[in-house]
Amino acid sequence: MKRLGYDDVDIVVAETGWPSAGDPDQTGVNMDNAVLYNGNLIRHVCSGEGTPLMPNRTFETYVFSLFNEDLKPSTSERNFGLFRPDLSPVYDVGILRNGQSGGTTPAMPTAMAPSPSDSINKWCVPNEDASEEALQANIDFVCSSSGGVDCSPIEEGGQCFDPNTVRSHASFAMNAYYQANGGNNFDCDFINTGVITVADPSYGECRYAA
Repeated sequence: MKRLGYDDVDIVVAETGWPSAGDPDQTGVNMDNAVLYNGNLIRHVCSGEGTPLMPNRTFETYVFSLFNEDLKPSTSERNFGLFRPDLSPVYDVGILRNGQSGGTTPAMPTAMAPSPSDSINKWCVPNEDASEEALQANIDFVCSSSGGVDCSPIEEGGQCFDPNTVRSHASFAMNAYYQANGGNNFDCDFINTGVITVADPSYGECRYAA
């Protein structure tokens, strides 16, 4: 921004945080690191020290997130909050009132039962406003070496070739990519052209992965 001549633009940190619990293969995802990260973050933001390039400034900063979100797909995504959904604190980083702030023992996260939504099959399909140009770009990406998806079912002679339309082919390709990458919401974004549905889009011999 400074090189472009806009060094007076206010900076906002729109999202930053650290999960207090995660899956066993996630290095560094634990309560101690969450307390350390968010505690130091809040102290630094409130200090007004700014950054080396912008000293003595306070930047509007949003901690992700205030509450744990039970319906997120993975353990770490469900444990970014400073508070649980029942309003009890997960840990204190110096923001609690009524004598609770400072020196409180971090509350360890309780084991969470799988969310009912975790057992519901979901599919990724194009949204109604997606243009054919955007959907074709999705097909090109998903079916390329970068996408790593087997698109033979939507090739001529494949069980999902008909109807031979860009939207139909994109629907199969986008869902195949979404499922192959773990079924995360962000894997169905496709630059705002994808939407998650619980209605099985399979038809005839064309079966969509779930």
